Amino acid sequence: MKRSIFVALVLVISLPVLAKEETKDGSMVVLPLEAQACNLPSAPPPIPETPVYDDLIKAQKGVKGFQADMEVYRKCIGHDARSDELSDGNRAAINNAHNYSVDMEERVAEMFNVAVRAYKANQAKN
Repeated sequence: MKRSIFVALVLVISLPVLAKEETKDGSMVVLPLEAQACNLPSAPPPIPETPVYDDLIKAQKGVKGFQADMEVYRKCIGHDARSDELSDGNRAAINNAHNYSVDMEERVAEMFNVAVRAYKANQAKN
């Protein structure tokens, strides 16, 4: 939890810096307006540290829904990625947003995997 908050703070603090980054063609790294309207999904709720079977089933549904929402988000931000009207900065911002969404999805999947391992370890003790 503390790490998630720290990562979120670092991202919030660094976003203005990223927006000022320039590319070789002199353009700013900024998402195109259409991509800015795309909805980045929120991560599913946390899983208890000592999960029971029902917690895992609920979490699994949340993770699957989150992954589906992320797929929609990535399609949305990449919709016009090949447009000739985009600057190099727009393309870089789209790439950054895509990579961030993949990283976020991987972190959510790892949290689920940790919960599954915790559940299995708890079952082995009993």
